[in-house]
Amino acid sequence: MAEYLTVEQEGPVAVVTINRPQKLNALNTATVMELYQEMKALEGNEAVRCVILTGAGEKAFAAGADVTEILKHNEVSGTIFAQRGQKVFRFIERMSKPVIAAVNGYALGGGCELAMACHLRIASENARFGQPEINLGIIPGYGGTQRLPRLIGLSNALYLLLTGEMISAQKALELGLVVEVTPAGELLKRARELAEQLAEKAPIALSLILKAVNQGMSLPLDSALNLEAELFGAACNTEDMQEGIQAFLEKRKAQFKGR
Repeated sequence: MAEYLTVEQEGPVAVVTINRPQKLNALNTATVMELYQEMKALEGNEAVRCVILTGAGEKAFAAGADVTEILKHNEVSGTIFAQRGQKVFRFIERMSKPVIAAVNGYALGGGCELAMACHLRIASENARFGQPEINLGIIPGYGGTQRLPRLIGLSNALYLLLTGEMISAQKALELGLVVEVTPAGELLKRARELAEQLAEKAPIALSLILKAVNQGMSLPLDSALNLEAELFGAACNTEDMQEGIQAFLEKRKAQFKGR
């Protein structure tokens, strides 16, 4: 059983909560590895069609890595430390079902990097985002220097990375880092609504879209278009495609089964 996480499933939606509120849900190594194990289990659970990731309490989604661990590292162990976290976050990013980050407070350092590894991000009004590693004499190690420019553009990303400044949820929305801002008391309710909406979509099509975007972003346009065409063909070979089109023609709600 996980020590630092809780996992709850209701219908096709699973909620994973980082549960270290006394430490502002800081991502120590044990928490990161538990996250890896739980996300792998959810990826293989056919009953789960969407995952919500959030933090316990009202103050933090995840307020960064555990700095007491970082202090012990040298060049070699620091590289291994970063690669371990990158592997976990990359797994989340490559999951075949949508992962929604419900950011309920501070998402700093590793916490911001974790949110960025999720497919969609919504935030409460009190959320704060930032990569303050520069203030500790280090750099982001879990993907922050790579995902942030891809999400909000080079200049905005460099400003946040070089200054270490925190930004508000509203500013994150303006930059495109999050897709929606909600009142604090409504965050999980809204996250569930979005997750349930996605869970009603065709599961295979969802996974193919995630694959097309994740792989296509790093390819030249012509290669990415070829990938899209191949995945479109794969979607055409599913029962869900037949059901979706028939439902559209018959003006009824489609009942997708993931086949």
